[in-house]
Amino acid sequence: MTAGFRSPALQWFVHQIGDELLVAQVLLRRKSEGFELRQIADREVPPEKLALQPPEGAHGIAQLAEDGSFRPLKSSPTLRRGWLILAKCDLELETALNGFYPGFIPDLFVLQTSTPDITHYREFTNRQTGMYRITTFLTDAEAFAMAGKCCSARHCLKQRFWTVEGLALDRPEGKSLIPCFEPCAILLEYARKVVRMSQRETVPAQRAVEMLEPDLRQGE
Repeated sequence: MTAGFRSPALQWFVHQIGDELLVAQVLLRRKSEGFELRQIADREVPPEKLALQPPEGAHGIAQLAEDGSFRPLKSSPTLRRGWLILAKCDLELETALNGFYPGFIPDLFVLQTSTPDITHYREFTNRQTGMYRITTFLTDAEAFAMAGKCCSARHCLKQRFWTVEGLALDRPEGKSLIPCFEPCAILLEYARKVVRMSQRETVPAQRAVEMLEPDLRQGE
């Protein structure tokens, strides 16, 4: 094993793996010497037909979708295929998973071993300043509609633990092991655009939510 500091979170996580574990779109398999990672859609592809990458190469893989477009949200369901990573030890596994899904291991550890600090929509937007202060203008119903679009499995595979009045927590089905404890920057920008469109074009905010959803797919 490579020498180095192993956090309690990493030590705990390694014991949860079993023979294999699915982390969003990354299939993780325990091998006799370390771990293998590949895109879940490549489950049955022979290793020799996949491009071998080092653990630190995960960051680069996660940057671009199959069509070459930038992936601003690493938990979006657009991780490209065709690669294989062999991690010789738990520290290399941690490097690879941090490249694909930053902060996943400590977040899951906190969720499973203690009470996580969860920031709900109103708390999050009430502390915004500058151009994002207008995100507080959305009513609960409008924020409900906006979060329902932005956080759906079409756009994000994280399991949402924060909420807004009236919006139920995510169900594990169709999501992933990756927890989400507060609204992200992409949701905040989406909310800002919804408010701006409803102000400029005098359309109802819930209509603006529908009109702006393509921005989420394009990463704009």
